[in-house]
Amino acid sequence: MSNVSRPWLTRNVRVLSAVSFLQDTASELLYPLLPIYLTTVLGAPPAVVGAIEGAAEGAAALTKLASGPLGDRYAKRPLIATGYGLAALGKVMVAAFAAWPGVLAGRVVDRLGKGLRGAPRDALLVADVDDSARGRVFGFHRAVDTAGAVVGPLLGLVGYELLDHRIAPLLWIAVVPAVLSVALVFATREKRRAVTAVRAGIFAHVKDLPGGYWRVAGVLIAFGVVNFPDALLLLRLNEIGFSVVEVILAYVGYNAVYAIVSYPAGVLADRLSKPLVFGIGMVFFAVGYGGLGLTDDTLTAWLLVAAYGVFTGCTDGVGKAWISSLVGRDVQSSAQGVFQGASGFAILIAGVWAGLLWGADGELPLLISGGVGAVLAVGLIGWGLRQPKGGAPTPVTE
Repeated sequence: MSNVSRPWLTRNVRVLSAVSFLQDTASELLYPLLPIYLTTVLGAPPAVVGAIEGAAEGAAALTKLASGPLGDRYAKRPLIATGYGLAALGKVMVAAFAAWPGVLAGRVVDRLGKGLRGAPRDALLVADVDDSARGRVFGFHRAVDTAGAVVGPLLGLVGYELLDHRIAPLLWIAVVPAVLSVALVFATREKRRAVTAVRAGIFAHVKDLPGGYWRVAGVLIAFGVVNFPDALLLLRLNEIGFSVVEVILAYVGYNAVYAIVSYPAGVLADRLSKPLVFGIGMVFFAVGYGGLGLTDDTLTAWLLVAAYGVFTGCTDGVGKAWISSLVGRDVQSSAQGVFQGASGFAILIAGVWAGLLWGADGELPLLISGGVGAVLAVGLIGWGLRQPKGGAPTPVTE
């Protein structure tokens, strides 16, 4: 694949996409099996499973808020390597400890690593890329990253059967791609920056984020309050009648659709407009959530899971590209860190209210979120249609 015809496909884009693939393979190998391991092997009550995931995601969201400004003030590659290193260490801890408090500590360390690496990595992805190709960059990265979320659970299922349903050995297998991802980070390149006066406080760059950034980020973060964690959607599938294996396969199918859609969505975002493609994704969100709230038919549910995959493919990378296009190169990491960290907290809030309203079947929160998503889809599509072709706002002065 030549960089002459694809100048946006830089060394850093290729390397960081491979790094993310390896780490996601490791993480997603664990994700579907960890609740079973905690409850059936370690004897933890279901409430502990929820507490562990809540603490882990809260740690990730909090760390993202700090890592963004750090990435603009210091070199990004050491932060990225440390983040992936903590994620690998967390997986070692999960495998090594034979009690749920140890798993809790491992998951928190793992997610601290995720929070630390995310914003600096996303800033390094576009460091040498023209504004007009950022949708492609983030779309390609999300596609390769999410391919790991297809490979990981499939490896977990195969290993689960080959190892006579023993989960503990699989936890150690997940460590291997995690460690490889850390080593690969050092193949990235980062230009040395001129030494400048140290600004007061690590959050000084946040003050430089323009008003247009805050308006867009505010809308996308507010949407996070109705976009509750995927674990609740998997619970809904189980309530509809999916077996444990079918739930895992549905999760694999969702990630496969997400991976397939991500790059074409990024291309369209560059050619049309980012709010338009994001709004189209929101249509699929409304269909997926609303449909899962109404149906009890398993075949229909499979199709709705695919629709939800289209939503994520049209919004995850496109949202990051949209945020990236609103700020200058010197505050890319801060912009991504604030956006991703606040979005993480919004999703935590969504999980709390949706869990409280879940009841016997989850119909009410799914319909509420689907309805809000439909309204937001109309607004974003209208916004996108008013954008000039290409949809890239005028970048701020560097």
